[in-house]
Amino acid sequence: MSYDFATIEPKWQRRWAEERIFNVKPDPDRPKFFNVQMYPYPSGEMHMGHLRNYTYVDLITRYKTMRGLNVLSPMGWDSFGLPAENAAIDSGIHPRIFTEEKIKTMKAQLKRLGAVYDWDREIASHTPEFYRWDQWLFLKLFEQGLAYKKLAPVNWCPKDQTVLANEQVVDGACERCGTIVEKRDLEQWFFRITDYAERLLDDLALLDHWPDRVRVMQQNWIGRSEGAQFIIQVADSEHSFEVFTTRPDTVFGMTFAVLAPEHPLVEELISGSKYESEARDYIAAARRSTEIERLAEGAKTGVFTGAFAINPVNDRRVPIYVADYVLMSYGTGAIMAVPGQDQRDWDFAERYGIEIVRTVQPPADFEGDAYVGDGPAINSDFLDGLDMAAAKKRIIGWFEERGIGYGKVQYRLRDWLISRQRYWGCPIPIIKCPIHGLVAVPEEDLPVVHPDVENYSPEGESPLAAIPEFVNVECPVCGGPAERETDTMDTFVDSSWYYLRYCDAHNAEAIFDPAKVRYWMPIDQYVGGVEHAVLHLLYARFITKVLHDMGMVDVEEPFSALFTQGMIVKDGAKMSKSKGNVVAPDEYYARYGADAIRLFELFIGPPTDDAIWNDNGVEGTHRFLDRVWRIGRGEIGQVDEKPPSPSDQELLATSHRTVKKVTDDIERFRFNTAVAALMGLTNRLIDGLRADGGVARSVFDEVYGHLLKMLSPMAPHVTHELWELTGKGSMLALEAWPEWDPALAAESTVTMIVQVNGKVRDRLEVAADITAAEAEELALSSAKVKAHLGDRRLEKVVSRPPEVVNLVVA
Repeated sequence: MSYDFATIEPKWQRRWAEERIFNVKPDPDRPKFFNVQMYPYPSGEMHMGHLRNYTYVDLITRYKTMRGLNVLSPMGWDSFGLPAENAAIDSGIHPRIFTEEKIKTMKAQLKRLGAVYDWDREIASHTPEFYRWDQWLFLKLFEQGLAYKKLAPVNWCPKDQTVLANEQVVDGACERCGTIVEKRDLEQWFFRITDYAERLLDDLALLDHWPDRVRVMQQNWIGRSEGAQFIIQVADSEHSFEVFTTRPDTVFGMTFAVLAPEHPLVEELISGSKYESEARDYIAAARRSTEIERLAEGAKTGVFTGAFAINPVNDRRVPIYVADYVLMSYGTGAIMAVPGQDQRDWDFAERYGIEIVRTVQPPADFEGDAYVGDGPAINSDFLDGLDMAAAKKRIIGWFEERGIGYGKVQYRLRDWLISRQRYWGCPIPIIKCPIHGLVAVPEEDLPVVHPDVENYSPEGESPLAAIPEFVNVECPVCGGPAERETDTMDTFVDSSWYYLRYCDAHNAEAIFDPAKVRYWMPIDQYVGGVEHAVLHLLYARFITKVLHDMGMVDVEEPFSALFTQGMIVKDGAKMSKSKGNVVAPDEYYARYGADAIRLFELFIGPPTDDAIWNDNGVEGTHRFLDRVWRIGRGEIGQVDEKPPSPSDQELLATSHRTVKKVTDDIERFRFNTAVAALMGLTNRLIDGLRADGGVARSVFDEVYGHLLKMLSPMAPHVTHELWELTGKGSMLALEAWPEWDPALAAESTVTMIVQVNGKVRDRLEVAADITAAEAEELALSSAKVKAHLGDRRLEKVVSRPPEVVNLVVA
C-alpha cells in the first residue's frame, strides 16, 4: 500500500515546529554550524527552480544536526526593492501590504516543502525594526568618512527612474528591467569601498572553500594594477594632465595621448580651435553612450583637439585626441598611447595616420602588430637592453627624481553608489542644513520612517520629495529650517549585514550583541547564486571588514564556505517567470508529495551544474520512496529470525560502504550521487528480502536503520513516519548519523576504468589495493584497450589506482 503523504507530511511539519527541534541557542558543549542561504526577495511565487536551493540548505541543516553540531539555519526576507514598488504603481496597493502578503505565501510554501528554520530569528528588511540598524550603520560610515555625497556621472534607468550601481548594469542595460541605461550627472551618496580594495583583494586568498570562479570574478572586478602615474605637459600652455600606466617602460613609444570626453581639460583645449565643432559633436555622442558600449569590441574612434602634449622623456610633441574608449571613471581619465605595445592604440594610430614606434623587441618569429610581451627595450635611450621589470623600475625612479611621477598601485574597483530615487527602500538618515551642510540624524531619532504617499511613481527624484511634512525639519545642530535627504539606500546595503542580525534578531538596543555574533560567526556554509559574485558578496565582505575595524565583530570574512548552485533549465532557458517556462510545484505536491519533489531536486544532476527539467522525474522518485515505505511495512519479501547468512553479511557490508559514500558525497555536495547510492542500497535490500530465506532480522534492522537515517535529510517526512512506526520512540531528526565500520566498508575488489585519450575503453575488476604499476600492466593487457591502441605510440600513462588508468597515445 502506498504511503499517505497528504496526511504524513503536515503531521511532521507540525511536530518539528511544536517541538522546536531546529530553534537553537549557543551551546558550549557542541560545535556550532551557521548554515545560511542568501535571503530571498519575497516574490511569493516559488517554482521548481527555487525549490532546488531550499532543498539543498535544508539537507545540510538536517545532516549537520545528526552529526552532532549545533546548527543555526535562519530565514529572512530581502523585502525592500523595485518589484513591490512597481506593483504599487500599477495597483495602488501599498508596497508594505504587497510585500507582507508575499512573505506569508512564501513562508507557507517553504513549510510545505518540509524546510526547517529557526523562525524565532526571522527578519525582514522592510520593517523599521530592521532598517533602523541600516541607518545606524550608515551613520557610522558617515562618521568615519566612508559615506559621502558628490556630483558624479551615474547610470540612470529611464524606466525605473533611478540610479544604478556599475554592477547593476549588464551589457549596457538595467539588470532588472532590461532598459538601456543613460548617463547623468547627479549628486549621489557613495560608500568608500575603495579604501578597502587591497584588503578585499588580498583576503580572497583566505577563502579556500569558495568556488574558484567567484574568487576570480571578484579579483577581476577589484582589478589591481601596478604601474606609474606621471605628469604630461600640454605644449605651448600652462596646462598639464596626469596619466596612469601599467607599462611605464614603454613611455619612449608614446606617439599620441588621449583624454576622456568628460576630462575637465578638454574644454580648455578645444575652445576656439578649428576642431571645436567636430569635437563637441563627438563628445555629445559619447555622453549618450554607456560605459559598456564605449568599452565594447570594435573600431575605436576619436577626434583631434588641435593641441599637443610633450613626451617628458624625449620632449617630442605628440597630438592629443579625445576618444570615448577612455573613461573618466577609470584611472585619471587620460592615457599615454603607445601603439607599438598596445593593439588598441595600434589600431587607433593606423586609423588616424599616427606614427608607431616599437619600444620592446619582439621575438624573431612574432608576426602580429602590437607586441605586448617581455623583451629587451629598444628605441628607449637609457632603457635600451633592459627587460620589462628592470625598465619599469628604472623609469619610475627617473620620474621620481624629477618630481613628475611616482610608482602607484591602482584598482578598477569604484566606490559603491548607494543612492536610489525610489520610495520602497531605507531612507538615508541625513538632514541638509543651509548653514551646517549635511548633518547626521541623531541616533535617538532613528529610525527615520518613510510616510505613506499618494503617488509611488518616480519622476527623477524619490516620491518622498513630494511630502512636505517628511522633507521639512529642523537642523539637529542649530534648530533652523532644514530638509531631509529624500533618496533611499540601495537594497544591497540591507543584504550586506543581515546575516549578523540573525545572531541577535530582536535586540532593540543595538544592531546586535557582539558576544552572540562572536559565537555564531563566521557563517560556516553560505548558499546562493553566482550572479551575486561582485554585488552582494563583495559588499558583504566590505561591511564585515568595516564592522571588524569598529570592534563590533571578530571576523574579517563573513562566509567561510560558499556554494553556488546551478539553475533548473526548461525549454533551453533558465526557469523564470519572465521566460514563461516555470513549473509550479502545486500539482506535484498534490500528486507525489514534498519528499518526492525534494528527492528529485537532489537527484536531477550535480548541484553545481544547470539541470534540465524532466516532467516525469518526480514520479520516479515517488516510486522509489514508495518502495522504501513498503519495505518498512513488511510488504516486500521476508525478514527471518535466523543467524546472518553470507549473503546477509554482504548486504551489511554494502550498507556500511553506502554510509561511507553518502557521508562523503554530502560533505562534497554530491547530492545526486548520494541519492543514487541510496537507491542502489534499497535495490540490494529488496533483492535480499525476495531471495530464499529472506534477510536476517539483525541485519535487516541495521541496514534499514541506516537507510532511513541517511534518507531522512533528503526525504524527512516519510522517513520520520517509518522511524516512528518501527517503534524506535525517538525523533529521527535528533538521531546520530550512522557510522561505518572500516572493516565492513573495505572493498576487496573495485571496478577500475581504463581510458584511452580520456575515453572509456574498458572496465576491469581489480584488487582494491592494486598498485600503479599493476594497474598499468592490467590496462595494457586488456584486449579492448589493445584494439584502440593499435600501432600508436604510448606517450603517457596517468594512473590513479584503483579508480582509473588513462593511456595517452599519439
